[in-house]
Amino acid sequence: MIVEFIKYKVFGPRLYKEYGTQKLYEANTMERWGDQVLYTLNLCWNISMYASPIILMFAYKRNYFTNDGLPVIAKLGTGVATIVFLSFLLRGIGRAKNETYDKFVRVFQIVRSKSSGNSSTSQEEALRSVRKFDFDFSDFPIDFTAGPCEVSKKDKASSRNTTAVSAPCRILAYLAIHTFGIKMIYPGSVKLIQSYLQPMLLQGRSKLIEEDGATRYKVKTCDDNEIDTIFIDNRGKTPNGTTLVLCSEGNAGFYEIGIMSTPIALKYSVLGWNHPGFYGSTGSPYPSQDKNAVFAVMEFALKKLKFDLNNIILHGWSIGAFATLNLAAKYDVKGVILDATFDDLLPLAIPRMPNSFSSIVRLAIRDYMNLHNSEMIKQYKGPVMMVRRTEDEIICTEEGVLASNRGNYLVLAFLKFRFPTLFESESQSKYALEILSMHLDKTIQDKASELLCEQLLESYFRENDKNYPVYIGESLEENDKNQLVLYLIKKHLLDYKSTHCTPLPTEYFNPNSLFDISKYK
Repeated sequence: MIVEFIKYKVFGPRLYKEYGTQKLYEANTMERWGDQVLYTLNLCWNISMYASPIILMFAYKRNYFTNDGLPVIAKLGTGVATIVFLSFLLRGIGRAKNETYDKFVRVFQIVRSKSSGNSSTSQEEALRSVRKFDFDFSDFPIDFTAGPCEVSKKDKASSRNTTAVSAPCRILAYLAIHTFGIKMIYPGSVKLIQSYLQPMLLQGRSKLIEEDGATRYKVKTCDDNEIDTIFIDNRGKTPNGTTLVLCSEGNAGFYEIGIMSTPIALKYSVLGWNHPGFYGSTGSPYPSQDKNAVFAVMEFALKKLKFDLNNIILHGWSIGAFATLNLAAKYDVKGVILDATFDDLLPLAIPRMPNSFSSIVRLAIRDYMNLHNSEMIKQYKGPVMMVRRTEDEIICTEEGVLASNRGNYLVLAFLKFRFPTLFESESQSKYALEILSMHLDKTIQDKASELLCEQLLESYFRENDKNYPVYIGESLEENDKNQLVLYLIKKHLLDYKSTHCTPLPTEYFNPNSLFDISKYK
């Protein structure tokens, strides 16, 4: 009894809610006080880690590291340890007296004992029971473990710039990206932000589970991170339900309050996940960990959820396009929809830092955060649609200037790879950027020109394979080339008049409208 009390009441997971009830879990006074003290001490510890140079300097000047000062440190440590011990004990007693927590612990014990082979209760039944509760995800059982990591030649090769750069610059770049840099690029990984957003995340997760019928899963990656994943299964319920939309969030996005809402409203089956280091997921959102995470989620969709590749749409918003395009490069999925994204992280990072730091920023990005979407998109051969936010304040390098939207350069790189002959002349690239500097609804293409472009493509595919790259345009007049460039831009890009974080309306999410060369006869 004492062992169970210590294991499941004193050190048991924090409980947030029992699904199906209207209110959150209410801790009694003893548990609440114990939790509050432990939370405060943990917050102080986290702050002290950031302030450790100042604290150590202060302690050194006060002679706390001498023989006379050590007793003071010992007394302080003993006092804190006593407070921690009493807080844990108080929390355990409070939980033991709480009927809801006691009910949760009985189910939680079954899952734990089953994983140790000490219970005859079926694993699925135990998991269904424990999923009726929302509790610390670190204590959630693992539902799926991905296979071993695949190391490509590009992964083995160093991405380091071969230009001679001083060792101090490289050291500064390393320190910058591994301290504040990763937090600036992925603010969703900052624990203080997660603590602030926790009530909204809990509310959003409750809505997904209680109203949309979602199920929460824990997926273990090949590099031992645990990814917080959620799945809504609409197969057999709606016409769109046979298609799975796998959503990858932005740098401060969480599946609880993120882009899943659009495909959910259209009744698709939807799979969401949180980046490594984001709420519920372990690790840090470095490119290698992010790729391994999304690969594990895709493997989970194929092997555990039993979806076919030709029934999977990849949907990435903002920086989530990097994970999306890495998946697309590896898997021949039905299609890709990208929203408010960019070609390369570096042009977005440099303007946001002082000019004197530009060389360090360049090293840090290229060596450790090389999110090169314009290169990754070339490795996918299927249908792609991109949505550009015309008032985007994040993806533009100049505020309010549509021509500086880095999504324009992703579109151009994409089209130049897929239609290389059409863009052999620099004039077509300049024309494309000129078109992309304007709102697409202000670019006029009459029906006759659209029909001409359709006929040109049909004629080409009657005589050639339906594969990319497409070598069309060699014998075309300049005006016909420009018309075809405009036609292809409009087939692969939608303009949405909004800022970066506005939820995407359902009319902009239509996988059936993706430009697909396989339709040509």
